[in-house]
Amino acid sequence: MTDLFREIFQSLSNNKVRTALTGLAVAWGIFMLIVLLGMSRGVSNAFKSRVSLEDSRSLNVYGGFTTKPYRGYSEGRRVMPEAADIEAVERSDRVHVEQVSAVKTIDTAVVSTGRDYISDAIYGHFPSELRKARLEMIHGRFLNDRDLAEQRRVIVLNRQNAETLLGSADKAVGKRVNALGLSWQVIGVYDHDWENSSYIPYTTAMLLSGNDGKVSNLFVKIKDVSTEEDGEAVEQTVRQALAQAHDFDPTDDSAVHIWNRFTGYLTQLTAMNILDIAVWLIGVFTLLSGIVGVSNIMFVSVRERTHEIGIRRAIGAKPRTVLVQIVTESVVITTLFGYIGVAAGMLVTGVIDKLSEEMEFLVNPTVDISIALKVTVVLILAGAFAGLFPALKATKVKPVEALRDE
Repeated sequence: MTDLFREIFQSLSNNKVRTALTGLAVAWGIFMLIVLLGMSRGVSNAFKSRVSLEDSRSLNVYGGFTTKPYRGYSEGRRVMPEAADIEAVERSDRVHVEQVSAVKTIDTAVVSTGRDYISDAIYGHFPSELRKARLEMIHGRFLNDRDLAEQRRVIVLNRQNAETLLGSADKAVGKRVNALGLSWQVIGVYDHDWENSSYIPYTTAMLLSGNDGKVSNLFVKIKDVSTEEDGEAVEQTVRQALAQAHDFDPTDDSAVHIWNRFTGYLTQLTAMNILDIAVWLIGVFTLLSGIVGVSNIMFVSVRERTHEIGIRRAIGAKPRTVLVQIVTESVVITTLFGYIGVAAGMLVTGVIDKLSEEMEFLVNPTVDISIALKVTVVLILAGAFAGLFPALKATKVKPVEALRDE
C-alpha cells in the first residue's frame, strides 16, 4: 500500500501544472455545492424558525362578503364572525378541532399616563395568543384564564410602549395606564421584532364593545391532521358550520376567508424539499464537469504511461493491480482537491452567516458534519468513476505492444 501511494505521489509530482488545473475544476465544483447547500439550508432554517408544524395546525377565519344568493338573501351581504361561532365550530368536529378562540380588535385607542401617550390598536385576546404570536415576556406575565373569567381591566404592553409611557420597562408591572376612558393595571411587558400592540382580556374587550357579539376573527387550533387532504377536510367542516350559523352558501368561499396555515405549511415544506433537491442536482452537475476533466486527464496519463504499464505487465503485474493504481490515483486527486473546495465553501458560508445575522430570510446558512459526510461519499464515488474507464483501458494494454510504444 505504501508503494502504491508513493507511485501516485510521484506521478502527481511529475505533472504539477496538469494536476493543479484538473484539481481546480473539482475544487470549484465542490465549492459551489457547499455554498449552494449552505444557502438552501439558510432559507430552510428561516422558514422553520418562523413556522413549526405544531404552530401551523390552525385556521384563521376572517369575515367577508357573499357572492351567491342563498335562501332569500342576495349576494353582497357582509358576514362577520361572532362570539357564538366559537361553540358552533367546536361542535362541528370534536375529533379534529382542538380549541377555538377569537380576537376582538379596538382600533386606534389612546393609551396614556401623566408622562406620555401612544396611539395604537388594542387587542382583546385569549391566553393562547402568547404562543401563537411568539411573544417573549420579559417582565410580568401574559393574560390568563382568570383574567378572562373576571373580565379584569389588565393590560400587557410592548417594551417600547412601556418605556414611553412609564419610563422603564422593568418597573412597568403593577403601574397603571389610562385607555378607553378606564384605568388599567399593567401585568406584563413583552418584546417582539415587529409587534407593538397592547393586549387586554378578550371578555373585557367584548364588554367594552357593548357585547354586540362581533369579533375580528376566529382562531381554530386543529389536531390529528397529517396530510393536505386532512387540512382541507377540516377547513370545509368549519366553513359549513359557519354557513349554517350565518345563512350563506357553503360553497361561497368569499363569504368568510379561511387562512389554512396547515396546508400552507405543507406546501412551503414541499417547496423547501424541492429547493434542496434542485441544489444537490445543480451542485452535482457542476462537480460533474470537474470529474470529466479528471477522467480525461487520467486517459492522457494512461497513454503517456503505456510503456511503463507494459513493463509492469511483462514482469508479472496483474491487471487488477494496474486497475487499482489508476482508480486510486483518480480518487486521490478528486478527494484532495475536493476537500480544498469543502474548506473554502465552509469558510464562505461562515462569512455569509456573520453578514446575514439581521436578515430574516436567511438563518444559519452553514453546513454540518452530515453534509460533509455526504460530500465525502460523493467525492470518493466521483473519483472512482472518473478513473474507472481509463483504468479499464490500462488493463487492456498488451505487454508486447506496450514495450514497442515510445
